Amino acid sequence: MSLNLPAPLQRLRTTVATTAATLATKASQMTGRGAGGMIGGLIAGAIDPNIMANLGGGRPVALITGTNGKSTTTRMLAAALRTQYAVATNEGGDNMDAGIISALMAGRGASHVVLECDELHVPAVADRLNPSCLVLLNLTRDQLDRVGEINTIERRLRACVEAHPEMTVIANCDDVLVTSVAYDAPNVIWVSAGAGWVGDSVSCPRTGGHIVRDGDDWHALTPLADGRTFRRPTPTWSISESGIAVPSEVSAEVVPLSLTLPGNANRGNATEALAAAIEVFKIPLDGAVQAVQAVSNVAGRYSTITFEQWEVHMLLAKNPAGWQEALSMVDRTADGIVISVNGQVADGEDLSWLWDVSFEAFENTHIVAAGERGTDLAVRLIYADVPHTHVPNTVAAIRSCPPGRVEVLANYTAFRDLKKALEKITEVRK
Repeated sequence: MSLNLPAPLQRLRTTVATTAATLATKASQMTGRGAGGMIGGLIAGAIDPNIMANLGGGRPVALITGTNGKSTTTRMLAAALRTQYAVATNEGGDNMDAGIISALMAGRGASHVVLECDELHVPAVADRLNPSCLVLLNLTRDQLDRVGEINTIERRLRACVEAHPEMTVIANCDDVLVTSVAYDAPNVIWVSAGAGWVGDSVSCPRTGGHIVRDGDDWHALTPLADGRTFRRPTPTWSISESGIAVPSEVSAEVVPLSLTLPGNANRGNATEALAAAIEVFKIPLDGAVQAVQAVSNVAGRYSTITFEQWEVHMLLAKNPAGWQEALSMVDRTADGIVISVNGQVADGEDLSWLWDVSFEAFENTHIVAAGERGTDLAVRLIYADVPHTHVPNTVAAIRSCPPGRVEVLANYTAFRDLKKALEKITEVRK
């Protein structure tokens, strides 16, 4: 709710809100309850409903959204912009209203803002911050009990793009749903960032017509209402094994890309981040590429933690598309592989997506199934004919593996809780 208070009262209200939020954040940190990234924003937003717009202050803002890759792409784009500017960003991954408010409070002195944003929250955040650009990564099924059907999200994002015609949209043309969101945007930069998962884009979200694929190209059999063919746009940026093909005015040659982070999905994320940094914010190419390549850790994802006799490599996955990509990153020569699954609200309590993930690829690899919903995972592994044991506690599951390197793949709260547990045990024993 927006309140049109006189300017002095509005400033006073914002001051009270930020002061109360700062105190709450410090209290949360001092009592060990968390980093305070959420509680401060919740309190500030409750006191001052206009605080997000006020803190935005008319600064250039980039919003990054999509089902997977938001945190990584945000970190990459922020790194590129920091080669030229001071940047406010939500590096902790708190991507709903409270987390965004906290990031804006912490970065009040920054000239630019780079924010990852939950798909459901993009329209409201865009209305308050009037972003310079929106980076659209991918749209796939995720947490049906919270988010709902993916076509609903596509329609809401499409309406948001229509409501902000001045906003530049960086869109992945390999993703059918993302393409539909941005198809009529007056300011769109098409990027071929890849689409490893196509299970949620077998039909056109606008007409229901079947999507036909031919190599990289795709089109819908049913024309749009105005008679146009809904077809993959021609990208001006694209990623391949040899590097990034960029517009001729940016570089005459393919730009090599050597990321610290693993996986093809991250190469696609980097390409969209670079397109935004260079085309929208005019960051020089060489500096932007170097900054993006240097990103090595995103809130503990892809990190390795030394724990007793084990080197624990941490991977995060949250939905079928993310799991499919993460499974391809698992080092099968490791001394142990643990997969941990919870089903808390933050994960989505409906775990039916387990049956959409191709665990069959691990048929000759022993897996330790762990987590609060480890039994659900164990049942899925039985049907996939994957040899496994079931150890509910994830720390105990790691200890059940031979000493050495252990790959751990976990969903959101399982990843979060394991990271905290390992850090606590390691700290106590120092």
